[in-house]
Amino acid sequence: MNEPVISVQNLTRHFGEFIAVDHINFDVRAGEIVGYLGPNGSGKTTTIRMLLGLLKPSDGKATVLGYDIAKQSEEIRLRVGYMSQKFAIYDDLTTLENLTFYAGVYGIHDKERIKHTLGLVGLNEHHHTLTKSLSTGWRQRLSLAIALVHEPKLLFLDEPTSGVDPTARRAFWDLIYQLAENGVTILVTTHYMDEAEYCERVAVMRDGKLLAMDTPTNLKQKIITGDVWEVYAHPLEKGLDVLHEMNGVERVGLAGDHLRVISSKVKKEAIQNLLSGKNIQVEKIERGEATLEDVFLSLAR
Repeated sequence: MNEPVISVQNLTRHFGEFIAVDHINFDVRAGEIVGYLGPNGSGKTTTIRMLLGLLKPSDGKATVLGYDIAKQSEEIRLRVGYMSQKFAIYDDLTTLENLTFYAGVYGIHDKERIKHTLGLVGLNEHHHTLTKSLSTGWRQRLSLAIALVHEPKLLFLDEPTSGVDPTARRAFWDLIYQLAENGVTILVTTHYMDEAEYCERVAVMRDGKLLAMDTPTNLKQKIITGDVWEVYAHPLEKGLDVLHEMNGVERVGLAGDHLRVISSKVKKEAIQNLLSGKNIQVEKIERGEATLEDVFLSLAR
């Protein structure tokens, strides 16, 4: 069996008395897109910085592409691509000049290869555009190009779509799929629950702990064992209070214009009867599907 591209054993990082990453364990196989899901401050970026050798672990160990993160960090950084949350792009340079500069850091001076990388992320038409004139979505593409210019087989993307609009986010994920089809292994951190659905496997982080790691489908099947009900009722706030106190309800919350109820014991008729008995108008109650947000909230509870 092939050695994992990333292998992590009891990896831990303290900052004083604060435990940022707490004895986590996982492997990433070649060609996978693995989502590292969790809120800000959950330990996602700290994990990546340790895997890149930018931070020394307080405990535990890990290998990346077969190299020890504590002893061979330079070998790792030469062979992986890293797109950080706040990548240093020079606003007074064009996209092509920025990419040419960073390519030189890797010892790459082939102009055709640099232009090919720009085309890969869809920036050919903007190669003479000053970076300060680019939208956030296009700047993110440039950051990705910089991470790709040396043709790494492993890519770390840290919150790559933070701050961009939904259309740009979807386009960015299309690029990620394209890279994976070409054999690139990708570890991507995100706090967007819907984005994690695009990944082959998802690791769920909270407060430095790895709570679970599996395919999105398996996580939903294993963690959310009850029924999901979409309840359309008025007034919503009163319905929320009533259902929150209902015996057997595991979780209830607002979901846009309706309520979302999860329970392995309570059935549709019981919800209907309770709300009606409290003078709450019920338009309809439909069966819903579990989401990764449901998984996260259940694990974090």
